[in-house]
Amino acid sequence: MLKLARQSAGLTQEKLAEALKVDVTTVQGWESGRRPIAAMNAGDFLQVSGRLSRLGAPASTGRHLREAIQADQVLSTGITAGPEWVDADTHPLAASVHRRTITNLITWPITGKLTRHLHEFTPKVSRRGPQPLHPSLSAEERNRFFDHLLTVAERGKHPDEALLRRQAVYLLGFDGRPRATSWLRGEWQRAGRRPIKHGDITGLLEARSASVALASVGDGTCIHDFVEHATDTSAEIANLNYWAHWVGELDDEQISDSFMLQQDTRSWAGTRLLDHLTTRLRPDSPHLPLNLHTLHALVASRPSLLAGRPAVRASSSRRSTSSLWGTG
Repeated sequence: MLKLARQSAGLTQEKLAEALKVDVTTVQGWESGRRPIAAMNAGDFLQVSGRLSRLGAPASTGRHLREAIQADQVLSTGITAGPEWVDADTHPLAASVHRRTITNLITWPITGKLTRHLHEFTPKVSRRGPQPLHPSLSAEERNRFFDHLLTVAERGKHPDEALLRRQAVYLLGFDGRPRATSWLRGEWQRAGRRPIKHGDITGLLEARSASVALASVGDGTCIHDFVEHATDTSAEIANLNYWAHWVGELDDEQISDSFMLQQDTRSWAGTRLLDHLTTRLRPDSPHLPLNLHTLHALVASRPSLLAGRPAVRASSSRRSTSSLWGTG
């Protein structure tokens, strides 16, 4: 993330070191991970973030760097622990309800794809020889990380561990190993087949996470079943609140999933969520049924969203139709 910010400002490592009045080996250490940015004191971190923006990096650089540190903590905790358990009191996956920006950073070294929210960091400096295009994990590190997530998912049974477990289950959708896929199918049989009780946010999200994770590994039948089962009013509201937080419609940080039961959803507008969902109505999307269902629920709850936005209305209608019929 620091490297992206530096390159978007059109700076070489030497130029950034000169601007920050540090040795070039310090910048090299930050970018390679030998000198973790998370080990900086708060004042130095704020100075580096602010200086990068003043030098030409996007104004959002500081926020993205903070989220990158959070993602690093999740990855390093899992890799260090491997198959061992880490208490929810100290586990970074249990600290807050993640938005898509943090989750995308966690999975960046796994998928190798630069996420859309980082496209504003356009490099303005030429590369020197072959360079990695994304952060990476060794095969051993990757296996240890997913082994840890599986341990968390299997052992996190206490109510205080619900958030930790749910977010671990979601990330297991990026594993791809037969063992993880088999476990997710068992989780769906346990959580997805039972009736969802009114107000049971844990049960609802357990079923949701299992179905979404299975869809990510190529098993799309469960997400259809989840959408069919989660149709009562409380489930609809919880789903909309979840998405609103996921895309950043809600300003407040959340430390548990209980906010999703908030009946009054007027605190967020829905425009950002509408745009997010509209761009994801692709026939090849593994999560299409949930995206389409959520879009319909969003528009039904806020009919005025499409008023005065003919282009969005036409795009939503076209994408919905093509998605239902499986055409481009």
